[in-house]
Amino acid sequence: MSAFDTALPLMMLALLVIILFTGYPVAFCLAGVGLIFTLVGGALDMFHPMQLFLIVSRIWGSIAENQVLVAIPMFIFMGIMLEKSGVARHLLEILSLLLRRVPGGLALAVVLMGTILAATTGIVGASVVMLALLALPVMMERGYDKGITSGVISASGTLGILIPPSIMLVIMGDLLAIPVGDLFAGAVIPGLLLSGLYLVYIVTMALLKPERMPKLEPVKKGEGPPLLGLLLRGFVPPTLLVIFVLGSIIGGIATPTEAAGIGAFGATLLAVFNRSLSIGLLRDVVRGTALTNAMIFGIFCGATLFSYVFRELGGDDAIIHIIELLDLHDWTLMMLLMVIIFILGFFFDWLEITLIILPVFRPIVMALDFGDAVPSDQILLWFAVGVAVNLQTSYLTPPFGPALFYLRQAAQNHLTLGDIYKGVIPFTLLQLTGLLLCLLFPALVLWLPTYLGL
Repeated sequence: MSAFDTALPLMMLALLVIILFTGYPVAFCLAGVGLIFTLVGGALDMFHPMQLFLIVSRIWGSIAENQVLVAIPMFIFMGIMLEKSGVARHLLEILSLLLRRVPGGLALAVVLMGTILAATTGIVGASVVMLALLALPVMMERGYDKGITSGVISASGTLGILIPPSIMLVIMGDLLAIPVGDLFAGAVIPGLLLSGLYLVYIVTMALLKPERMPKLEPVKKGEGPPLLGLLLRGFVPPTLLVIFVLGSIIGGIATPTEAAGIGAFGATLLAVFNRSLSIGLLRDVVRGTALTNAMIFGIFCGATLFSYVFRELGGDDAIIHIIELLDLHDWTLMMLLMVIIFILGFFFDWLEITLIILPVFRPIVMALDFGDAVPSDQILLWFAVGVAVNLQTSYLTPPFGPALFYLRQAAQNHLTLGDIYKGVIPFTLLQLTGLLLCLLFPALVLWLPTYLGL
């Protein structure tokens, strides 16, 4: 490739980065840059404007008619319905009672609740705000350190984009042509690994510096609600829902779309069971689902235009050409790709990174050879789950970590932005530790899909 052929698509990426910093909606930024370089490509006789008519058929065929993506609005509905029906409040009550005698018990309860919510809601913003509203006042009242509190809530709330059912994994499966059931199975152990790392860190800190996480007072006999009743009401129903939804997908009984429908219906039944379902609640849930879904699919449309123009201008070839010039070993190249994604996470949301970067990296990853460590037919699955673990950090890394601002908004009277930044540092390092373990030991990702015969 000539230097100009390589430079033009890179200029397109650079312009997108600049425009994204203006704060305009991402969908408009993607589409706008695509249209600008349509004109540039046309002026250089590298792109004919008539080719834009193909965008309509691409949006229709790859997005509107895509049966896998139909699962997204139903998973969103499921998450919002569970958020507003009192499930989280019951979970925190139960876990706090069970862990009262354990060092750092309240922080452990928040992590466990975040893990369970991740398997039921999958919406990070809702999870972080929910955890903040429910747990933050109690943790502050019990004398918990502000850094520990902010880190625990932020990190636990982000587990929803990794632990299935995850909207991000559904999107990644479509982009990389990987069965969603395989991705769900591959993400289970890494998701639980991150949760386990958080728990170990909390217990260690509670033992070394107990003043930062005081123990809760034990419940006296006869005080408080019956534990069995709380378990039956607040713990068993959401657990059964998770088993039905994930089990049906991973076991091959239902497609992700069918399982999402089961989840949405099951979440509605839980709201009835909790006696919280009303016309007002249903209206709020439907409205929230519509707005979130419109945002995601709007970005899909903008990304389709951007990606099409980028490829027509030789963007894929330019990236591959640069990688070939670097002449890196396969393992070194994989680490470089992960470092690039980590750095992008400082400035962009997971959806932007996923839609823009994954299609570019896909042919590069498919050409790698890791010998017996990673079979060639499982490289994309291993890479995709590694990216999902990596993108956890994008929620916690300043200056634009969304979870930090969700928490700041929900905790205006308790935490400063400095407290939050200080608190998330150890949890970001734990996330990177989890990523490194998944890369060095691919079996953490590949064992469950292989065991299940996926």
